[in-house]
Amino acid sequence: MTTETIETIEDFETFADLGLSENILKALTEMGFTKPSPIQAQGIPAVMQGSDVIGQAQTGTGKTAAFGIPVLERIDTSSNAVQALILCPTRELAVQVSEELGRLAKFQRGIRIEAIYGGDSIDRQIRSLKRGVHIVVGTPGRVMDHMQRRTLKFDEVRMMVLDEADEMLDMGFREDIESILADMPEDRQTILFSATMSKPIMSITKRFLNDPVLIKVVRNELTNVNIEQVCFEVKPQAKVEVMTRLIDMYHLKSLLVFCNTKRKVDEIVEDLQLRGYASEGIHGDLRQQQRSNVMSKFKAGVTTILVATDVAARGIDVSGLDGVINYDIPLDEEYYVHRIGRTGRAGMSGKAFSLVARDEKFRLKSIESYTKVKIEKGVIPSYEDIVGVRKARFVESISAAIQEGDIDLYEDVLEMLRHSGYSTEQIVAALAKQIMGVQKNEYSDGNLAWEERRGGERREGGNDRFERRSSGGSRFERGGRDGGRDGDRRGGSDRFASRERSGESRAPRERDGESKRTAAPEAGMTRLFLSLGRKDHIMPRDIVGAIAGEANIPGKTIGAIDIYDKFTFVDVPERDARTVLRAMDGNTIKGKAVQIDIAK
Repeated sequence: MTTETIETIEDFETFADLGLSENILKALTEMGFTKPSPIQAQGIPAVMQGSDVIGQAQTGTGKTAAFGIPVLERIDTSSNAVQALILCPTRELAVQVSEELGRLAKFQRGIRIEAIYGGDSIDRQIRSLKRGVHIVVGTPGRVMDHMQRRTLKFDEVRMMVLDEADEMLDMGFREDIESILADMPEDRQTILFSATMSKPIMSITKRFLNDPVLIKVVRNELTNVNIEQVCFEVKPQAKVEVMTRLIDMYHLKSLLVFCNTKRKVDEIVEDLQLRGYASEGIHGDLRQQQRSNVMSKFKAGVTTILVATDVAARGIDVSGLDGVINYDIPLDEEYYVHRIGRTGRAGMSGKAFSLVARDEKFRLKSIESYTKVKIEKGVIPSYEDIVGVRKARFVESISAAIQEGDIDLYEDVLEMLRHSGYSTEQIVAALAKQIMGVQKNEYSDGNLAWEERRGGERREGGNDRFERRSSGGSRFERGGRDGGRDGDRRGGSDRFASRERSGESRAPRERDGESKRTAAPEAGMTRLFLSLGRKDHIMPRDIVGAIAGEANIPGKTIGAIDIYDKFTFVDVPERDARTVLRAMDGNTIKGKAVQIDIAK
């Protein structure tokens, strides 16, 4: 296989210069697009020429139009057969892609597009497919279901698109993808988009693509120049307080908040709602109807803050986001790019704020190295700052209400309150307090930022036996077929490396019926018993990844791990032991149910 590589480094043409039909150009104009993004300027001509194409591009670069426009241009509406299949990793992305194709096809009569995914009625999908569909956008699991039912036929498919192929492979769809590709006509055109070019991705391209053109968005396109990126060094327990101050200070009306675990999503939503912020959460445990309700409220503006995990946020397409907040620093540099790419689109400006606890500082440095962007350090707004901002907005709102008029019915309220013995100043102050909603709490007068330790930073937790590699990141969310795969993924990580102590084996053999370690845990550590061992094929990195992710504690604070045939001992800080027990209760490691308790 020979691969021609195109790297986007120049300025680009207008859409009108790409030889597109009048109907597509009209739709693009109505959508507000006149100049193609780098991936579109290089990808559209390559796909239109009929070449197999590999597009390496991140979320927010406009890749849907890069393959969607050529797909629409090649549809023959005189036939009712499926002519293009687009595979997406999640139901949200499948819906997003089908909706964008619908907008692009607005002035092309007769083109029928259908999104098929788990969680939606398969009977309804079958009826739609029988009526005739030209373009199918679906998740691999549901596409396989239709293939097995013989309700989806590929005899006349001319184009096959794999959107976010790396994500589909990470979610365990490789066998499904290969089965689908193998069932396609040999003379089809195949287009693959992926943020990374991993070995599994390259394996698929070598097997199923014919002399593909590789189109690559260069590194300086990874982060949008329209996005203001700022980090705040925050004590972990004060993150919600700092986040709400940033929301108030910058008047963020439409916001995505990202965290690393489903458990944290629920905790943050509860805290925000208790503080009076209209927030909802989205993660892999939600049923499709729940997800749809959450997204409907967010798009309608009823909910102003959406809290999400990285995987659940795939496919979320909401225009006009004011900003993104990284409540947790992502465990993978690429996730950071995906996250902040949600704001600052279509020439608009956006804000990306990252709340950095002390033990997350190294991850931020990895992100800066990866994106080649220096993330400026911000100053946390003080309690007085927030009161001042809310006072100013209160005055503006009162002035606007007076100018609108129609307040005659309420003019006697002031006199009624005066008769109760209150002065005008007291009345106005009380109304301002009630409407502004600013209440003092334990954080109001404190310093919420952590400070550098004198003499250099030392490792927290007192244990040096595990280190996170500089590439950062762990993916420990995994799900089941379609409905589960489209949700969060759970499992171990290959990004944890263990260092052996001299003369000590990480997993000592059981000898003479030995069933426990004789050495006591280090001071300040608690020893836990796990019901999985060598027979379950688990590694130290799997245990660290699962515990760190689910309990939201730094992986480097986890101490010694001894793996036996049928069980494992792991040392964790005493202060975190109960948190780990609660977080891991009913959970799995590498897909296997685990029982965990304090070691006897």
